[in-house]
Amino acid sequence: MVHRPSSTTLLAPFLRIALAVLALATASGACADDATEGPTTLLGAGVERMPAWLGSKDHRNQPVPYVQAELPWHITLSTLDGLTVDFIHSGQWRGGFYGNYMWGRDTDELGPKLEGIIDPLSPRLNAGGYLEYQATVQFSVGATLSHDTSGAGAYLNVYGDYDLPAIGYLNHGLQLQWQAMNGAAMRRFFQVTPEQASKLGVAPWSPGGGSQQIELEYDAYMPTSLHTGFALALNYTRLLSDAAASPLVRQFGSANQVTTTLAFVYRF
Repeated sequence: MVHRPSSTTLLAPFLRIALAVLALATASGACADDATEGPTTLLGAGVERMPAWLGSKDHRNQPVPYVQAELPWHITLSTLDGLTVDFIHSGQWRGGFYGNYMWGRDTDELGPKLEGIIDPLSPRLNAGGYLEYQATVQFSVGATLSHDTSGAGAYLNVYGDYDLPAIGYLNHGLQLQWQAMNGAAMRRFFQVTPEQASKLGVAPWSPGGGSQQIELEYDAYMPTSLHTGFALALNYTRLLSDAAASPLVRQFGSANQVTTTLAFVYRF
């Protein structure tokens, strides 16, 4: 499955780590004890149209790199999904380490009404664990639980993936995902302090933890040759609970978030 990427400012540190691990694992793939096949790797670049910030009604276009690799030692590495290292790999169950990144917001992305009042947010890496159950060949369910590596945010994601029947050469699928945040993460993205509220003419808002969003994504891959193709992701996200009720979203943004990604990739 192809998942929504983050901003290029966020991708920079993770991409350096990703490419380093990718090079190491690919070079030593022949030595992996349990690698019955060589690594499958997709590399490419594309364009993403995404909300200017989490909860924004405005959008921005940006170039994005694309790395999707299934490596020896049950390692999956992606600039879209992050990093997983399986410690559980038996039958229909998989689980282990999970690492990912979350994009923030730059001052200019906030727009003239919020710029200089609402704080910009730097990107963050988070790490934790995941557990997934492959119910059928086409359908799997799973969950990830992670925490900011430099910060107090914690995130729970529960998801289901379904691979749709192929249409000719088109491979595609759906993912439904629900996310919850703890209070620290919710306040980081959606809080409005009394001082900020006074300047914006809205009520202060200090959200607690809980349900934050639900999203539905359609992913597709269309090959153009044996080694090349286009990857497409269409993502609709609906903010929930205290996230949707934030004055940032109600007065200056939208609870409905749409992201579109198109990338040209090369398969090794």
